Amino acid sequence: MKEPYQRYVHTLTRSRLFQIDAVGLRFSNGTEVEFERLSPGHDGGAVLVVPITEHGELLMIREYAVGTERYELGFPKGRLEVDESPGTGARRELREETGYDAHRIDELRRVTLAPGYIAHETTIILARQLTHAPLRGDEPEPPELIGWPLNRFDELLNQQGLTEARSIAALYLAQTFLDATTGD
Repeated sequence: MKEPYQRYVHTLTRSRLFQIDAVGLRFSNGTEVEFERLSPGHDGGAVLVVPITEHGELLMIREYAVGTERYELGFPKGRLEVDESPGTGARRELREETGYDAHRIDELRRVTLAPGYIAHETTIILARQLTHAPLRGDEPEPPELIGWPLNRFDELLNQQGLTEARSIAALYLAQTFLDATTGD
């Protein structure tokens, strides 16, 4: 795949969480374009954690999402701190949002959101061998913890409050990983 051979980036505006960049490109065929992209205000990315108990139950949370202005069902998630690894960030977010820690962490995949105009990656993590280990988080109210049997996967996909694409993708990735590693 060819890469553009000339490029510039400058920030148009910033907020507490995001910045908007202008990205100018000159492609190898001579075409010049300027795109705008939304970037996180940090470069660490984010994690989304799929916690599964020893009894095969998914631990999910229901919390307010300002983007949709309603409560959403999903997995624990959050941005990574500067120089924080995905595994460390996943364990921190898991403890803050569910009160559990994981002794077994598997990185499943990195995913993007609308890569045509958003510069953001989320690492999806499978968390197992859970133990109670709460950690105070930064949520304005404690998320509601919801247990859901993994063997009722199809019913979960039909829940109205489960709309976030990353959580839905994470369900499929976790199920595929678990099917391939049965007995681990």
